[in-house]
Amino acid sequence: MKKSLVYTATGDAGATSLVGGARVKKNDIRIEAYGTVDELNANLALLVTAPSLNPQARATIMWVQNKLFNIGAYLATDNPNSDITQCRGLTASDTQRIEAEIDAVDAQLPPLSQFVLPGGTRLAALCNVARTVCRRCERHIVTLGDTTYVDPQILRFINRLSDYLFVLGRQANVDAQVEEIFWDKDC
Repeated sequence: MKKSLVYTATGDAGATSLVGGARVKKNDIRIEAYGTVDELNANLALLVTAPSLNPQARATIMWVQNKLFNIGAYLATDNPNSDITQCRGLTASDTQRIEAEIDAVDAQLPPLSQFVLPGGTRLAALCNVARTVCRRCERHIVTLGDTTYVDPQILRFINRLSDYLFVLGRQANVDAQVEEIFWDKDC
């Protein structure tokens, strides 16, 4: 079997193909949306390499990475020309699973009375970088949804994922006995 080429040169003029064959510019909002999902997935890949990440969080994040591939494939499909309305492999129970993970982590954390700044441990910083990419991903998906139908389950999942990454960052600091950094609005 002949190995396929990694490069095709079909995108050299700034266009790419969606699932289904439609060609769009590489700065199209659909490309921004699924490209940012890919960027989020890469940041999560970095996060799972952290030695101090607990096994439960590692398993959850690796599960999330598969869900993000499903989301990326859905977003890469030109929906107006497709009968695909639901993101394959993403259900309300997936969002509920993330919510259960948030609740389990948050139950171990002190209550918040101030805004927390990103930082503390390296693991917390990695969580917060992934969280901010997740929020950007969410913004691009919302913008895409302004022009075409997007399965609402995707936004629910992405929104909860950013919340999960926030509490995971807090947990990283608490577990390492590193004080959280609170916003000093009068600095």
